[in-house]
This record gives sequence, structure tokens and C-alpha cells, in this order.
Amino acid sequence: MADRGAELAGRVAIVTGGGRGLGRAHALALAAGGASVVVNNRSPGAAEAVVAEVEARGGHAVAHTGDVADWSTAESLVATALETFGGLHVLVNNAGITRDRMSFKMAEAEWDEVVRVNLKGHFAPSRFIGAYWREAGSEPGRRIVNTTSEGGLFPAQGHANYSASKAAIVGLTLELAAELGRCGATVNAVAMRARTRMTENVEMFAKPDAGPDPYDPVHAAKVVRWLCGPDADDVTGQVLLVVGRRVGVVGPMTVRGRVALKHEWQPGDLTAAKASLFEGAGSGLPGYADLS
Repeated sequence: MADRGAELAGRVAIVTGGGRGLGRAHALALAAGGASVVVNNRSPGAAEAVVAEVEARGGHAVAHTGDVADWSTAESLVATALETFGGLHVLVNNAGITRDRMSFKMAEAEWDEVVRVNLKGHFAPSRFIGAYWREAGSEPGRRIVNTTSEGGLFPAQGHANYSASKAAIVGLTLELAAELGRCGATVNAVAMRARTRMTENVEMFAKPDAGPDPYDPVHAAKVVRWLCGPDADDVTGQVLLVVGRRVGVVGPMTVRGRVALKHEWQPGDLTAAKASLFEGAGSGLPGYADLS
């Protein structure tokens, strides 16, 4: 397989939403590192096409079809990895959707669907792989990589459902990192600017006529592959932001300012304390990350 390494040899990985875009790039990158890959997608044809690509390059993969936000589908996904390849070491939670609309125009179904697919679709596979790892006993080298977004890290407009789900994935990442460390697992999240079906019609993501392509999904896939390998054994609970060749680390949430008020303080005392509470940041929206 082209660019076939050995750092993931003997590893078994799941990639959800692996049939296109970022998921496809992740599956190919993990296979190039030597992992056997379970390619999940709601469209069987897309999953099977990626499996064929992996096998054509000398790798090993199997397709799995279904909506991973469904509890039984997530359970069967873990079972497929174990039954096909005899183990399970890596989970890349990538499946996600968007239904963009300003909050005051958003329908209840648009909120529910996005939160279900994005957030529950991350939690359900993580729940079942975590249960398997706990029962199997601690073993180093286990990995979960979640997919957040700049939309979940910095303010934007027109996708409250998507932003809320992606911000929640950061919280889920930190919680799973704390819970599953005892099983030998690291849990991290990646946000990336990449050309996918969600972004391909946005002008800034247009493919350049010549020169480097900063929004090719392969850049994000390199980071995911690295996080799943032995060189990242000591990296957990982190959020990485990838824009082409630029990689940043976001957060964590911190207490930026603090004041001590008298015991019988009044709301107006906060006005006098604003300069200390919001020093260096102001009281408005946080800045958008500039990694372009």
C-alpha cells in the first residue's frame, strides 16, 4: 500500500462516517499506517468503495452499514470489528451532519437530528468500545479520536444546532479521557478546515488551480493517524485544530479572571470589578482562531 507504515500494524480501527470526505481520508490514512479498518457509513455503496480502495493498496478493511447514533447499530459496529479482525484498538468518531439555519428560524426536527447524529453518534460507539475495553482489562495503545469543529469552538452564525453538538463533543472528549485512561486509552478531538460535502460549495474551500491545497482532507487525516500511533501515547484530553500544514492546540477552558467580593455583595459590585474579571479579553465574544 502506498505510504504504508508499520506504526499501526496489528491495530484494528473503526471509522464512522468513513465513506466520504474526512472519514474516507481517515480510513485510508489508518490503513496506510498498517491498521485493519472497519469503514462505517449509512450508505453501503460508499463504505464498500472505501474498502475496495484500501484493499487495492494492500490493506485490510471491511464495510459496516448503519446509523451509529442508533444504540444497536453502534453495538453491532464494535461486534463487527471483533468478529472480523479479532480485536479493537482505535475508534475515530467522524459521522456528522449539518442543517444550517438561524436559531430563530430553526425547526425542532432540525435541532434534534443534528444533535442526535453528531453527539449521540459520537457517544454510542464510544460507550460500547469503552465497555469492551473495560471488560478486556487495561491495555496500552487504545485510542478514541473525536471530531469537533471550529463552529463548536468559536462563535459563528446560522448553525446553533451544529455548534452546540460540536461544543458538546469537546466536553465528551474530556470526560471520556478521564474515564477511559484506566483502560489504557487516550481520547482526543480534532477540528479541521477541510473540503467535504458540507463545505465544497463555500467559496473559501474552492480547490486551488495550482499549488498547495490547504483544505484537502488528507491534512486532517495525518493528524488523526499520528494521534492513533505510539508517538501520541502521552497525549490525551486535547483538542487539535488543523488548517493545512498548521496545527494548533485549543483550550482548555480556564478561569481567566477572579475577584473576591465582600460577604454582603450586591450585583452592582460586579460593575466595579469588570476590569479585573475580563482583563485582556473584554466582555464580548471570544476571537475566532486564525490559522489560515
